Amino acid sequence: MYIFLGADHRGFKLKNHIVNWLETKSIPHTDFGPHDFDAEDDYNDYAKQVARAVLNAHEPDTFGILICGSAQGVAMQANRFKGIRAAICHSSADALETRSHNDANILCLSADQDQNRHIEIIESFVHGEPIRHPKYQRRNLKLDED
Repeated sequence: MYIFLGADHRGFKLKNHIVNWLETKSIPHTDFGPHDFDAEDDYNDYAKQVARAVLNAHEPDTFGILICGSAQGVAMQANRFKGIRAAICHSSADALETRSHNDANILCLSADQDQNRHIEIIESFVHGEPIRHPKYQRRNLKLDED
């Protein structure tokens, strides 16, 4: 498993918390930042870096985690990349379903939500398995159509 992370200023504190947790669990990761708090940074820059890294990894157990205030902005930016399936999750159930039904590869978290559940959501996301049913595979292929 490998995880790429990025956040904007609103997600800065949560991202650092998650990075610390990943380090205690010895989960390999790359932190794209920000590494210093900047109230004027843009979520777009970090979302693009994480999306590109996930696409270039070509490994099935490679995931991205993006964080901004609502999670909406990072999800919108990441989903502009063909092959990225970024999903906003507010619960472990959301995370399991989006992995099993949508084969999501980037987890988008809201820094404005209850931060006590984020580790549980991440664990559900990275351990979730896509359902290889033709119905879900067909739908997921359509996500990348023009």
